[in-house]
Amino acid sequence: MIIINADDWGRSVAETDAALECYRAGRITSVTAMMFMADSERAAELAEQHQVSVGLHLNLNLPFDGKVPSEQIAKCHERIVKFMSVGKYTQVLYNPFLREQFQADFQAQMDEFVRLYGKQPTHVDGHQHRHLCTNMVLDQVIPQGLKVRRSFSFWPGEKSWIQRRYRAFLDRWVSKRYCSTDFFFSLGQCLRHERLPRVAELASKANVELMAHPIASEEYRCLMSETFQDFLRGQRTGSYSTL
Repeated sequence: MIIINADDWGRSVAETDAALECYRAGRITSVTAMMFMADSERAAELAEQHQVSVGLHLNLNLPFDGKVPSEQIAKCHERIVKFMSVGKYTQVLYNPFLREQFQADFQAQMDEFVRLYGKQPTHVDGHQHRHLCTNMVLDQVIPQGLKVRRSFSFWPGEKSWIQRRYRAFLDRWVSKRYCSTDFFFSLGQCLRHERLPRVAELASKANVELMAHPIASEEYRCLMSETFQDFLRGQRTGSYSTL
């Protein structure tokens, strides 16, 4: 089975509308929604109206630009964003002074999802994959038993030995605590390296997630093309709710 998930639902009107157009055309199978952002509330109404399968797109590195329920949550999130913005490798560093903030921020976004959507998310992933940052992993912030996006899958020869070992560690951790797919790829990367046929082959015998950002013109053109329609025609599609 292949899951084609559009990230950033609710981040802005443009991003929500681009994903909705792809969903209504049958080119994506689910979305993940951002909380406390400019279009979060309207996006929830659209998801209900069009019966979109929705997960939580946990945001730990972008400022909130929508309504936040309390000053305490706003300050908590600001501290995390400030830490995440220090440098490229803060995702792999553990900050013992932000343990409570990570817990509170996750719970606030989960509670807001339930308030807006009236149910639990189909799964959890993260903006720029920060749901698998070291603080989230070591403190086991995401409750066990949920469905969670795994780390990127690599083809043979891709990336350095260190990166492959680190990703393998994350994948083992996810598989022990959560339900997830067998493979995870980015549509943008697949387009740049012409790897969609290889993804199709994997999806014929395993569960694969393909991450999409319809706001990106290259990805939108691909998703709405006849070529992608042909790609989907030979696939069993679904969402995290069907895993």
